Formats: sequence, C-alpha cells, structure tokens
Amino acid sequence: MMTEASAERMKWVSALSTEPSLEAAVKEVVEQAQQRLQAPADLALIFVSAAFASEHSRLMPLLKEYLSVPALIGCSGGGVVGVDIDGTIQEIEDGAALSLSLAHLPGVEVQTFHLLEDDLPDLDGSPNEWSELIGVTPEAKPHFVLLCDSMSSETRDLLPGLDYAYPDAVKVGGLATGGSAMGNALFCDFELHREGTVGVALSGNVVLEAIVAQGCRPIGQPYRVVEGDRNIMLKLEEQQGALEDPNGDFCTPLEALQAIYQELDDEEQELAQHSLFVGVAQSEFKLQLEQGDFLIRTMLGVDPRVGAIAIGDRVRPGQRIQFHLRDADASAEDLKALLRRYRQQHSEVSPTGALMFACMGRGEELYDEPNYDSDLFHHHIPVPISGFFCGGEIGPVGNSTFLHGYTSVFGICREP
Repeated sequence: MMTEASAERMKWVSALSTEPSLEAAVKEVVEQAQQRLQAPADLALIFVSAAFASEHSRLMPLLKEYLSVPALIGCSGGGVVGVDIDGTIQEIEDGAALSLSLAHLPGVEVQTFHLLEDDLPDLDGSPNEWSELIGVTPEAKPHFVLLCDSMSSETRDLLPGLDYAYPDAVKVGGLATGGSAMGNALFCDFELHREGTVGVALSGNVVLEAIVAQGCRPIGQPYRVVEGDRNIMLKLEEQQGALEDPNGDFCTPLEALQAIYQELDDEEQELAQHSLFVGVAQSEFKLQLEQGDFLIRTMLGVDPRVGAIAIGDRVRPGQRIQFHLRDADASAEDLKALLRRYRQQHSEVSPTGALMFACMGRGEELYDEPNYDSDLFHHHIPVPISGFFCGGEIGPVGNSTFLHGYTSVFGICREP
C-alpha cells in the first residue's frame, strides 16, 4: 500500500482510554486519534491491557466498526502506554486500558504480515526465502516492528533470520503478555491470532531508529575472553591495566569479579549481591566502549573451584565483556545518557512519533513512581508515544537484533 509522495508531511498520533467498557474504550481512542491526526491513516497500532484479556475476540470487530485503516498490528500487554485525553503520556500498568496509534505516512510502503514458526525459512537458506515470506525485498530498505507471542520459541530463529535477510533494517518490538487462559493476543489487519508473530515492514520515505535502554551501568574495566566453553567464561584478560596474577596478564572470571568488588563502595557491594550482570561488547572494532555498546546478560552461576562464571548467552574467545550493576538509578542514568547521545547526534532532525516496549519489571516496580521512562523520553524527544509492557523486548545492539529483558526499547519514527 503506497501513499503517493507529495508535499504532505508524516503525522503520528497516540490515544489512550481507561474506560472499563471495551466498547467505550474503543470508541474513545478512535475519536481521539482521528481528531488529532486530521489526515487519512495508513497504519494503526493497538495495545490492550490484561484487564480486557477475556474480551480479545471482541476487540477487532468493535474496532472495525469505528476505524477504517489499510494496515493494523497490535497485541495484548501487561500494561499499555499512550497519550490520554488531556494530552499527557501515561503508563497504565494496572486496570483497563487501550492504546491506539495512527500514522499518516506519505511516500511509505506499509506491509503487514503474520508468521508462524513452521513458516520460517531455514537459517542456512537464501535471503530470497525471507523476502518472499515477508513480501518486501532488501532493496526496499525496510524497517520492522515485531510483536511476538511470548509462549512461542520462534523468536530465537526469527531475529537472526531477519538480520540475515535485511542486515540494514532496524527491528524493534516486544513479546505479547497479559493474556487469559486462552493465551496472549496478536492482531493483524483486524484478525485475532493466538500464536506466532505479527509485524509491519516500513519502507520508502521513512526512517526508524532505536534506543535500547538496558538499565545497567558498567563497573571495573573491560576484559577479553581468552577461554570459554558454550556459555561459560573460563579465562579473561584485562584490557586496561592487567590484574596482579602469578600467571601473567590472565585471570579467572571470578578473580576479576573479586578484584572489582573490592573497589565498590558499600552500597554498590550490596547491590552486587542481587543485581550483577555481564555485558558482552557487540563491536569487535570499537576501541572505547561506552554504555549501550554491551548486550546485557544474566549471571547464571559461579564455579569457585576453577573460577568460572556462566552467563545467559554463548561466549567465544576474543569477545570483550564488562561487569554491570542494575538498579533504579543505573536504569535512569542509562536512559538519560542514551537520550542525550541521540539528541546530540540527531540535532537537525525532527522525529514524528515513537513506540515504547518496556519490560514488566520496569515501571513503578523499579522507579517507585509512575511514567518514569516515558516522561524522560518525552522530555528529550517530545513526540506522541504508544506501546506496552512486554515479556521480552526486541531491539538492536551493534549490528544485530536481540531479545532483551529488563529493558526499555524505543522505536523513533521520522522522515529521512
């Protein structure tokens, strides 16, 4: 579906309703969104809270009564994010809530799709198989929004497959949550699905950029993995100032961690007891690693006999790692730093709208106050936001796309 490029500008709006009646909520968000858009909608994104879990089958027929749009995707969430009737961005984590975004996208090709696990090409196959499945060629330079069923294992193959077929594409999204006993809900072009992935590919007169706030801050110095086995780090080499070690410049991961721990203050040492993570650098060539250059993974266990540490990802010799801490302050500073960096690097551009995919472990549970991530984002990038609280967040680190946890991923949409 191609909208003819003209002097028209891209428009993006968000609407939110907390009406306890699904019909009233649908009517309110459609009226709000259409009034704000004042242009034909080319794409809709709908997110529904867990309070409506028993009414998933009613949502699409109701929405179709009030809204005409050629492309639509959406899903259920543990909570939803949107702009309320007063124009305030709200993160509704409990209770009834419905969030709707409408986008007017002149000069943009909008291609929706629903994929099941059995549909996915073999990872050793041709990129053309992915193009045929999605309906968009790599030459079109698409970007993707992906909404996946959290009970499906297909995300494991989907993300590397899309990276393989569309290496230059930005991919953001999240795993649907907030479902009933019947399962989570995925929506594509007014149809309800209970499994798989729904998504939209945007190409043409559009740019999608990602901010991935993993909520951690680095401690100590980076290390290079000298020896590893699957997900187990066995031997490290410090990259800046070698550790004292009778064998030379090498140490075990546990020795490295113990040395770092001794340098932490009392508060950080207490935090390290329960909120310690390992960041794996995603660039092999960047000399100065910064916050945001790491893929954050959990520590799964320690073997004190050999000093090994197991993490929630595969490791290989040559990779650089750095230990990280996570708390509300670290999470806030991480997002602030990423937002400041984005504004510095994109001072001459004007974003149009944004999507927010936040872990259910963030929000008030993390910050002890509502709307923290969305308020901070809007302070730096004042555009309409919608989204939901996920069971896992999809976003890039370096040149690859990953499934994250405890993360807020923002997809920022603008004209080239």
